[in-house]
Amino acid sequence: MSEKIKDTWKLGDHEFTSRFILGSGKYSLDLIRAAVEHAGAQIITLALRRANEGGMANILDYIPEGVTLLPNTSGARNADEAVRIARLAREVCGTDFVKIEVIRDSKYLLPDNYETAKATEILAKEGFVVMPYMYPDLNAARDMANAGAACIMPLGAPIGSNKGICTKEFIQILIDEIDLPIIVDAGIGRPSQACEAMEMGAAAVMANTAIATAGDVPAMAEAFKKAIEAGRTAYLSGMGRVREKGASASSPLTGFLRE
Repeated sequence: MSEKIKDTWKLGDHEFTSRFILGSGKYSLDLIRAAVEHAGAQIITLALRRANEGGMANILDYIPEGVTLLPNTSGARNADEAVRIARLAREVCGTDFVKIEVIRDSKYLLPDNYETAKATEILAKEGFVVMPYMYPDLNAARDMANAGAACIMPLGAPIGSNKGICTKEFIQILIDEIDLPIIVDAGIGRPSQACEAMEMGAAAVMANTAIATAGDVPAMAEAFKKAIEAGRTAYLSGMGRVREKGASASSPLTGFLRE
């Protein structure tokens, strides 16, 4: 039997084995613990304002060693603000990773792709590992890739909605056309939806609300881990074809009574 090849993926020069990323918007210590211990999270996002809150619940005091911090530019309304927050985050957190979030729309919280691409170009030139959160659009994704993005993070549905992959067809285009890891971010509400994203060929999934608001946070975190692993395995195995019309018997229908 051949030795199983280790299934890893990369962001910049950094290699990861876990394909689950925890968003820390619904921040709690129990959530972080469950994500690391039960979901195997190796990357956890961090809004800079949380790092500065201090006190007993300072998130920096509770991120386990070996877990990669991913500061985000939450609160930025344009590229200039995102760049300023990213630079400050690097000083505070000691990491070159940054998730770019530029949101002007206060009702639907949809990202501004144009300003996100501008911030991506500036920060990539400064040596950041830039992970842009964006509305799934092929042209915008190409602009971000050309600007030096380490990955592309399209939303599945509006932030915190738990509606699943409403933008599935557009995300699939990005997976097929962009030669970077595609991480489905925002809107994933169930383990089955995380599994679906992985079956599509996504490199990883980010989730927060679905786990944070579950009745049993550790159990839900573990469910996400298993779902992501199942979806990844299914993708690597080569999915069976889908027949648009008719049916096809899985066993022969003739000849089984012949002597």
